[in-house]
Amino acid sequence: MKRLTTLILLVIVGGAIALAMWFLYSNSKSQPVVFEVEQPAVTDIVKKTVATGSIVPRQEVEVKPKISGVLSELTVVPGQTVKRGDPIGKVQIIPDAVTLNRAESEARSAQIAFDNAKREYDREMALLKQGVIAEAEVAQYRTTFELRRQDLSSANANLQLQREGQIRGQSKTSNIVVTATVDGMIIDVPVKVGYSVIQANNFNPGTTVATIADMGDMIFQGNVDESEVGKVKEGLKLAIKIGAIEDVTFDGTLEYIAPKGKEIDGAIQFEIKAAMVKQPGVFVRAGYSANADIVLDQKKQVLAVREAVVQYDNGKAFVEVETQPQQFAKKDIQLGLSDGVHIEVKGGVTATDKIKVPATAGPAKEAEGSGGGSKPNAGAAGGKPTGAPRR
Repeated sequence: MKRLTTLILLVIVGGAIALAMWFLYSNSKSQPVVFEVEQPAVTDIVKKTVATGSIVPRQEVEVKPKISGVLSELTVVPGQTVKRGDPIGKVQIIPDAVTLNRAESEARSAQIAFDNAKREYDREMALLKQGVIAEAEVAQYRTTFELRRQDLSSANANLQLQREGQIRGQSKTSNIVVTATVDGMIIDVPVKVGYSVIQANNFNPGTTVATIADMGDMIFQGNVDESEVGKVKEGLKLAIKIGAIEDVTFDGTLEYIAPKGKEIDGAIQFEIKAAMVKQPGVFVRAGYSANADIVLDQKKQVLAVREAVVQYDNGKAFVEVETQPQQFAKKDIQLGLSDGVHIEVKGGVTATDKIKVPATAGPAKEAEGSGGGSKPNAGAAGGKPTGAPRR
């Protein structure tokens, strides 16, 4: 019985070993590689660069107070439309103690001098009426009296300016009232009632009470990398897409390219500005982030292949064209404009040739859906490109 059990175990173990060896041997046989093929397609090739930036008003003005003090009134809110000269706020003067004391002292001195000059002038006029003195002697006192009166008026006006910031009855405009300097919309009010504000001077830019902008004239302001700025020219058309406004593309025209670049995140960037065409019924707010597609070059309805199927030998481009099923021959080609995904073929292959897709090329759909290049016939009026057969 023991011998029979041992024999059965040996048979089972031997069968398992034989089965494992057969399985390993079967898997060791290499499977034949079947390459996919695709044909060139007639499509549009658009080479473009993308500039990142934001939407800003062409004209934006910061309104400063005419005098320093404390903001006592604020009559506008962001989003409100104003006209030039409309009141925005009011400033309460906080006079300097030393300056105010000097102004009061000058006013008192001017009053004393005026009173003295008036008494002398009145005495001389009385003597003139009595015929005691001649008219010529009174002229000097009259001149002195008029000068002292002018000094008193100036001293009182200066005192009033120090106390109130304006001279009552002298002008319709007031220094204590902050007014709009241009027509437009209030887009920012960075201060509140009670804030201390400073007028603009040689040493201080002054406190901004409000920012006014013309929201009807917006521009795209962005940056272009130094590797692309040489290809960009003023007058080029832009397609501006705002992230906050979906399914709307704004047309633009490049107006300005900065002559000097700036280092941003370790790369040299050049500022550009482009006029933007307003879309009816779409309100564009200042500060929206946006991207602008700048078309550098384009070819309409040309024969093209995916760049991934193009191979190179010593810098010379070639593709492998199918001569028989799964048999390929090397063929040199002449290339043209590329959009990063598809490249124009000027010669070497025809629309009927079947081109081998290298193992590293990846599926065509994935290639078309990725990268910065344009898809076949994207935005073109021509027909659809012919599809590539699969095997």
